[in-house]
Amino acid sequence: MQGLGVLEEAGELTRRGQAFALATVVWRQGPSSGQQGSRAIITESGDLHGWIGGACAEPVVIREARQVIAEGVPRLLLLGAAEQFASRAASSAPVPDGMTFVPISCQSEGALEVYIEPVLPAPHLVIVGRSPMARTLADLARSLGWRTALLDGPEFSAADADEASMVVVSTQGHGDEEAVEQAAAARPAYLGLVGSAKRGAAVLGYLADRGVPQEQLDRVKVPAGLDLGRTSHREIAVSILAELVQLRASGALLPGGAPGAATRTAGTPGRPAAGDAVDAVDAVDLVCGMTVTAGASSYPLQHEGVTYYFCCAGCRRAFEDDPGAYLKKEAETRC
Repeated sequence: MQGLGVLEEAGELTRRGQAFALATVVWRQGPSSGQQGSRAIITESGDLHGWIGGACAEPVVIREARQVIAEGVPRLLLLGAAEQFASRAASSAPVPDGMTFVPISCQSEGALEVYIEPVLPAPHLVIVGRSPMARTLADLARSLGWRTALLDGPEFSAADADEASMVVVSTQGHGDEEAVEQAAAARPAYLGLVGSAKRGAAVLGYLADRGVPQEQLDRVKVPAGLDLGRTSHREIAVSILAELVQLRASGALLPGGAPGAATRTAGTPGRPAAGDAVDAVDAVDLVCGMTVTAGASSYPLQHEGVTYYFCCAGCRRAFEDDPGAYLKKEAETRC
C-alpha cells in the first residue's frame, strides 16, 4: 500500500471510528529505503499499512506511533546517528519538545525524519430518550463534531455502545431501569442518568435486586451533568455536555473507565521513558543501541540463560561472533 492507498485506508479507519497514527517521511539521507513523502498508517494494535523504511526504522516507528496514539500528541522522530542531526541530537544540546531522537546504526548509514501524527476518532455519544433535553443535548454534541445517536428507550441495547462511548439515559421515567441496565452491560466510558438523586437511588436499587453487578451500578453518574442548581431543560443539556467535555479533557474517559494516562518521566533519548510502553516490553539491541520490541520478531538469541533481542539479523550475528565484547560494553555503560 502506498500513495493514495494509504489515504484511502485512513479515510476508511476514520469512518469506522478507529484511532490510528499517520507517519510521513519528511527528510531522508541516503542510503535509506524510506523516501521523502513516504507514508504509512499504524493502528493501535501496531499493524503497519504503507512504507516508511526498512528493518531498523519500522519497529521504532511502530512503537513511537502507538505511544502517539495513546497520548494524542504528535512528534517528530529523528532516526540515525547523532552527528547526522547536528545540534538537535548532540548530547550537549537537549532535543526540543516534540522531537524524539533514536540512534540507529544498523548496516545502512542513512537517516530519516518521520513526522507521526495521531488521528483520533470523534467522541461517540449515545442519548437514550426523546425528551426536549435529549434533543437539545444531541444538537449541542453534533455542533462539536461528535458522533451522536439519539434513540428511544425501546430501540436502545448494549450493542449501541462500547467501552469508548458516552451514554446518557434521559427516558424521564419511561423504562429508565431497562435502559440503564442495557447501558451498564456495555461498560461505556461514561454512563449518566438524567433525574433526581432520589429517582436514581430507586433505579439503581431495583437493578441491584435484579442481580446487576454492583461494580457496574457504581459507574452510573446520577444526576448526570454538572450541578448548576435550578435550571431549564436546555441548561441541563449544557451542564451534561460541559461535564463530558471536562472529563474528556482530564483523561478520565478512557475506555473501561480507566484513569487518565500515567505521568511520564524523562528518559534517555532513544530509550523508553517510564510510562512509554503500550502493550509490549522493550529491549535494547546491545550491538547498535536501538530499542526493539522483546518478541519473536526481534531476532531473539539465548546466551548463558538470558534472551537478547536485535533489530536485524546482522546485529544478531555480530553479537553471536563476540558476545563478551558487547556484554562488557553494556556493563561499562551501566557503571
